[in-house]
Amino acid sequence: MLLKLVPDQTSIPFTNWRMISAVLSAIAVAVSIFAVATMGLNFGVDFRGGVTIEVSDSEPISVDAVRDAVTALNLGEVRVQEIQDFSGGAEGVVVFLEQQVVADDESEAGAEEAKAAEQAQQRASEAVQGVLRELLGDGYQLRRADVVGPAVSGELINAGVTAVVIAIGLMLLYIWFRFEWQFSVGAIIALVHDVLITLGMFALTRLEFSLAIIAAILTIVGYSMNDTVVVYDRVRENLRKYKKKPLAELLNQSINDTLSRTVMTSVTTLLALVSLYVLGGEVLRGFTFAMIWGVLIGTYSSIFVAAPILLAFGVKRDWSKQKVEAAPA
Repeated sequence: MLLKLVPDQTSIPFTNWRMISAVLSAIAVAVSIFAVATMGLNFGVDFRGGVTIEVSDSEPISVDAVRDAVTALNLGEVRVQEIQDFSGGAEGVVVFLEQQVVADDESEAGAEEAKAAEQAQQRASEAVQGVLRELLGDGYQLRRADVVGPAVSGELINAGVTAVVIAIGLMLLYIWFRFEWQFSVGAIIALVHDVLITLGMFALTRLEFSLAIIAAILTIVGYSMNDTVVVYDRVRENLRKYKKKPLAELLNQSINDTLSRTVMTSVTTLLALVSLYVLGGEVLRGFTFAMIWGVLIGTYSSIFVAAPILLAFGVKRDWSKQKVEAAPA
């Protein structure tokens, strides 16, 4: 017997709740914008600049010992995260060090200042590697040592914002060409809704915002768009089939027709993400948390944001002709 999370035939009146969902979404977006504007995001090393060093050893590494040894260098805020390896391989830790402050006698204008900042970061990286070598012995393995200067971190912020904006813009064009402009507007409003609420969640929880989170947001955009396209495709099919049916009823039918697929896809994706969140260690926790949140909010927006927006703009009832008057509601 096949597993069915949702019955084949459902008749849930989703559009009857569109005003409630609109109010909830508006409040969530407003709170998110306010949180990002006032509290800001807790940028990680990728965006603030700093040093990231990852090491491993055949023996378990004491996170507390590493933290104490690096903190004794007085190089600023230090964070140490454990890497869990369930394949039987080496265990390791990642050391994050904040951006180093350049001494006044080293700070000059222009390119010299940037060079001095880069040299300060490099000296900090070498000092941390020296301490780890003394603590762990010669048998440890240096997996990576990344130094991100202030100029690079600023470029990464701009690149991250540009990537999200371009992705949303291309999605708009894709939906416009595949369907109609009403569908495109609904899909983009849903995507912006998802991105803003995700940013607000990170601002409120103070979880570290890194390049991995940008990757998660882009994945969320794709996932949410995929869910929306499935619903919209069924809406277009039903528009051809039921030319006299009121649009609200037609939208309800379309959402119910795809509900089983939507729920099954979301649940199976969440099973994998929750497993990764629990077993993947601290390094992957921020990324997987963002993905879990994105799957939930993307599923919600496809049903309660993207579809009801079509009621506000109206849609073409007969797709077999170029110019057809909309049937009366």
